[in-house]
Amino acid sequence: MILNLIFAALMLLLCAAALIFWPRSAKSTADQSQKELFRERLQLLVQARDYGELAEEDFATAAAELKSQFLAQQQHRLVSPEKRHFKLEFAMLSVVVLVVAIGYGLNGHYRQLADWQTAQQNLPSYGERSLLNKGEPLSEKEVTLFGLALRTKLANEGDDAVAWFVLGRIWFSQGLVDEAIESFERALSLTPDRSNLLLSYAQALLVTESAENLQKAARSLGRVLEVDPGNQDALAMLALIAQERGDFAEAKAAWQVVLAQIPADDPRRSMIEQQLAQLPAAKQAAEPTATEATAATATATEKNTADLPASGRRISLELTIPPELAAKFANATLFVVAKAVAGSPMPLAVQKLPVQAGTQQIELTSAMVMQAGWGLDNVDQVLVSARLSQSGTVTKTAGDPEVQSKALDLSKGPVKLSLTME
Repeated sequence: MILNLIFAALMLLLCAAALIFWPRSAKSTADQSQKELFRERLQLLVQARDYGELAEEDFATAAAELKSQFLAQQQHRLVSPEKRHFKLEFAMLSVVVLVVAIGYGLNGHYRQLADWQTAQQNLPSYGERSLLNKGEPLSEKEVTLFGLALRTKLANEGDDAVAWFVLGRIWFSQGLVDEAIESFERALSLTPDRSNLLLSYAQALLVTESAENLQKAARSLGRVLEVDPGNQDALAMLALIAQERGDFAEAKAAWQVVLAQIPADDPRRSMIEQQLAQLPAAKQAAEPTATEATAATATATEKNTADLPASGRRISLELTIPPELAAKFANATLFVVAKAVAGSPMPLAVQKLPVQAGTQQIELTSAMVMQAGWGLDNVDQVLVSARLSQSGTVTKTAGDPEVQSKALDLSKGPVKLSLTME
C-alpha cells in the first residue's frame, strides 16, 4: 500500500513537470514568431522610405511606434506567463502535498488496523503466555496489544470477570491505576470472592496514597483471610500497612505467621527477617503464638491510615526537572519506575506524579508491588528511570523525555541516588 502511494506521488510530480515545462516550450515558439513579424514590418517601412513613399520624419515615427509595440508585447510575455506558471506550480505542489498527507493518514490508520487485527488473532496465545506462563513473557508492545484485544472482546461479548481482571492487571502495569481499580471493581461485581482478584484490587488501592482506598484495601485483604487465613500475600500486605502505620506488634505478628509458613530455603525468608529486625519493638516484645499473630493481623483490616505502606527495601531518588522542561511538558505525567536489570519487564515499583519544576524527593518501596511476588524485595539489581509521559501511561511513546540510572544493588540496604532530566 505504501509503495502504491509513493508511485502515485511520483506520477503526480512527473505530470507537474510536464505541465510546467511544456508552456515554456510553446512560449519560445511564440517569441520567435513575434520577432519575425517585427522584422517584416520594419523591412516594409524601410522599403517605403527608400521608394520615397514615407518621409524621413514619418519613417522615424512609424519605426519608433513599431519598436514600442514589439517591446510592450515582449514585456507582457515575460511577466504574465511567469505568473501563470507560478500559480500552476503552486497548485501542483499543493496537490502533491495533499496526496502525501492523505497517504500518511491512511498509512497511520492502516497501522492501527493492523495492530487491531494482530491483537485479535493472537488473543489466545497472549492469554497462555501471560496467565499460564507458556512460552516467552509478553513484551511491552504485546502487553498493549493484549489489552486492545481484551477491550474489543468486552465490547463485543459483554462483561467477563476474567477479561476485566486481566485488563486491570495490564492497566496497573502501565501505570493507569484509576483505570485498573475500575476494571477490578467490574470484575469483583461479577465474582466477588476470588482471592487473586481481591489481592490485585488491594495492590492497586495501596498505590493511590488515599486513606479511603487504604481502608478498602484492608477490607479486601480481610475478605481473603476469611477464606484463606494463611494467605501469605494478604498477610504480607497487611504487615506492611501495620508497619507503616506504626502498629509494630501487629506487623510483627503478621510477618511471623508468613515466616512460619514458608520453607527454610525460600529466598523470601531473608526479606522477612530483615523486616522483623527493623521493627523497633521486635527485640523487646514477647513472641506471640500463631493464633495470637493471626488474630492481631485480622484487626489490621479495620484500621485507617493516610500513609503509603513501605518496607525495608527503599530507593530514595532526588530528581531535578529544569523549569523550561517542566513548562514544555506541563500537561504530561511523571512516572518514576524501578525495573529488574534482567528478567520480566514488569515494573517492580512505580510512582505516578504531576510534573513539577525543580528538585523533589521521590521514594520507591517494596509496598508498591505491581504483581504479587514481584517487587523490590524479590530482585537485587534494578534500574530506576524517570519519564515525562505525554500519553499519561507508563508505556513509553516517542518524544517522552526520560533519564535512567545505572544498575543499583538493593541487597546492601536502602539506596539513594540523584537524576536530572534534560
